[in-house]
Amino acid sequence: MSAAVTSPMRAWCHVGQAAAALAGGMGVGRFAYTPILPAMHAQAGLSTVAGAQLATANYVGYLAGALAGIAFPAVSRSRATLRGSFAVLIASLAAMPATESEFVWMVLRGLAGVTSALIFVFAVSALLSGLRESHAHLAGWGFGGVGAGIAASGLLVLVLLPITDWRAAWWASAALTAVLAAIGWTLRTAPGDPTPAVGAKLRPVWPGAPGRFAALLISYTLEGAGYIVAGTFLVAAIEQKATGGLGSSAWVLAGAAAVPASALWMRLGRRWSRLHLLLAALVLQGVGIALPALTDGVGADLASAALFGGTFVGISALALAVGNELRFPRSVGLLTAGYSVGQIVGPLVVAPILQQGYGPALLTAGAIVLAAAVTAAGVGRVPARQFSTPAVPLSEK
Repeated sequence: MSAAVTSPMRAWCHVGQAAAALAGGMGVGRFAYTPILPAMHAQAGLSTVAGAQLATANYVGYLAGALAGIAFPAVSRSRATLRGSFAVLIASLAAMPATESEFVWMVLRGLAGVTSALIFVFAVSALLSGLRESHAHLAGWGFGGVGAGIAASGLLVLVLLPITDWRAAWWASAALTAVLAAIGWTLRTAPGDPTPAVGAKLRPVWPGAPGRFAALLISYTLEGAGYIVAGTFLVAAIEQKATGGLGSSAWVLAGAAAVPASALWMRLGRRWSRLHLLLAALVLQGVGIALPALTDGVGADLASAALFGGTFVGISALALAVGNELRFPRSVGLLTAGYSVGQIVGPLVVAPILQQGYGPALLTAGAIVLAAAVTAAGVGRVPARQFSTPAVPLSEK
């Protein structure tokens, strides 16, 4: 598709291709590590600290890929970038079982981070430039591809691990990514730059916007640090307390909850203040992350997964929308960079307490997200909305 789509059928096909690319690049390529991690602890001798280091390597790679996408927009809009990134990502996933060297694993997860970020940059650019104003409301369903990929990879691991080992889970993840890459293989961007928001035009900065934006930036950075701890260790934390694959089941639930979440939060943002919705989503997520550490009940574990899946994509869309409403220059790029830095710092912050189990780490992460909510409240009243649709990041997850 070389131009913005106009017919509903073509629009849904376009959304489906973008969703497949996001599912493969992010949902599987980046987050399959979460449900496989407990098996690597048990079968490959991976320590909890090393598990955190592998996660950090992936997040450092993701930040590098995101910055590359911002610095070289022409490259990030090239279909060759999409295809080359998928090839490297699939190879990195398939190579994980070929070694038990933690250093090589770190390199492979770093490569996976770089390529998943580039895939995300391209897929989001293609999604928004293809839809334009005519079917802009469908964009949320495209972002639901991230959740669909999380659910699919979690279900795959849930089925495989009782009958095989961690190696087969990585190979199967590589195969699933290849299938999703094939669906999104012909995805292309349309002319134009949808970076700020679909159909949005930034106006001069409001008086006081720098201070308000600083509060938002700190909040979103804290969110990146808190959410990623759950995004990395939630399955392992639940598996540590329960048997029978409950952790993987919870991860499937988190992915399923994320599929409609972005579209839902976008729709709510048309009726209520996006800042108020952001505060609500952060509080829900903070409480949800802490739940498995506060109780041993199965219901609490599943509720935690549902709250996590139902908020993390929506928080990104809402935070970036508020940044654009403040009309602060380069708000999307700055917020995305802060979020990425938070994702690197989060696992490092909790690494020293992982020896005590995952409970303290989740409590810490929940507290960080609640601190993000308190900080976001410092943004204060946001001027009347100027945008028809929430801003969507070109380098975010």
